[in-house]
Amino acid sequence: MKHAINSEIAFTYINSNKKLTAVAALGIVLGMAVYIFMNSMMAGFDKQINESIFKSISHIKIYKDDEVCAPLNEDSTHKTLIINPKVIPTSNKIINPNRIIQLLESHPDVAVVSPQINTGVFYKNGKSQISGTSVGFIPERGNRMYNIESFMVDGNYQTFKNNPNGILVGAGIASKMNLSVGDNISLTSSKAVTKVMRVEGIFQTNNSGVDKARTFISLQAAQQLQAEGPTYVTEINVNVNDFNAAEQYSALFSNLTGYKAEDWKTSNETLVAGNKMRKVIITFVSVTILLVAGFGIYNILNMTVSQKINDIAILKAMGFRGNDVVKIFVTQAMTIGAMGVTAGVIAASGLIYWLQHVYIGGDIGYFPIYFNLVKFLQGIGFGLLITFLAGYIPARKAAKVDPVSIFRK
Repeated sequence: MKHAINSEIAFTYINSNKKLTAVAALGIVLGMAVYIFMNSMMAGFDKQINESIFKSISHIKIYKDDEVCAPLNEDSTHKTLIINPKVIPTSNKIINPNRIIQLLESHPDVAVVSPQINTGVFYKNGKSQISGTSVGFIPERGNRMYNIESFMVDGNYQTFKNNPNGILVGAGIASKMNLSVGDNISLTSSKAVTKVMRVEGIFQTNNSGVDKARTFISLQAAQQLQAEGPTYVTEINVNVNDFNAAEQYSALFSNLTGYKAEDWKTSNETLVAGNKMRKVIITFVSVTILLVAGFGIYNILNMTVSQKINDIAILKAMGFRGNDVVKIFVTQAMTIGAMGVTAGVIAASGLIYWLQHVYIGGDIGYFPIYFNLVKFLQGIGFGLLITFLAGYIPARKAAKVDPVSIFRK
């Protein structure tokens, strides 16, 4: 019964100050909408960047690092032998790659392992000639690693997989050389080996640097371009179940294989650093706006306590306890907060839905934002928490009112 009376009094205060209530709720609406929008945009940026990166690189790359000769400053006669250490010219071939692949695949956190050869080539089609890089891999493993089928714009990946002389070309190459599915293209490697390939598909990663220079061929074709045998592999790429944990496995895989293992964060340090900086800025701005909205509720409830000080004294004289007074003002604050959070979620959802269909163009495509349930729940929880604190602080002040001292005034 007392709970119903407390709620009724709280709603009476809300209705008696409709303008102030609307202002407080509007602050929460804007704060909640901005918080969810900016965090969804940040999540969209992360998703877009990761999808773009992993279309062309793996989580971990294992390869033979360059060997540098040790600097020898002096011999027995104290004469300088080597002034500057230099790279020793050695083969970048990985020894016994099949055994290494078996070792890596036995690890429970490894999702896919793919041997690979990156070959610098010249593409020729009639009089057209451009340079680029041809990536050779086992088609089944390559598709699992890069999900190539998801960004193919023409052709069939199954046809490419079944044709040892098939090739997938980037959209930029196809445009420059006027290529379409079914055409032939000549590849000439640095070993002066020329091979005619049939275009089985065209892909578009939305990364112009990749689309204008890269092609995909079979591992066997890459070995032929390098004039090497069937065991020739220059790197082994690994995808783990959680790409964010890739750096934790680098040292482990390096010790396991005896070769250098480099995770994607290490090879893209500038991009990762920029992403962290963007997260800090967006989080700071969105939280600040929500806190400002919370201060709005605090000020309004503090004003209400001052205006209703006589009413509070009468309630306490009638037998209402301090906890009842706290419940009244917290209920008022939480009701305003709930209205603001609900409207804010609706506004943010509408804005996100609209932006998802806005085409930016370039390498980005559509605006990089998407519905993230976790961000929505975080925003709702954080908004209600701030609202509760904004109501609880002035409510504690009201609970300590001494009705006798008020009546004497």
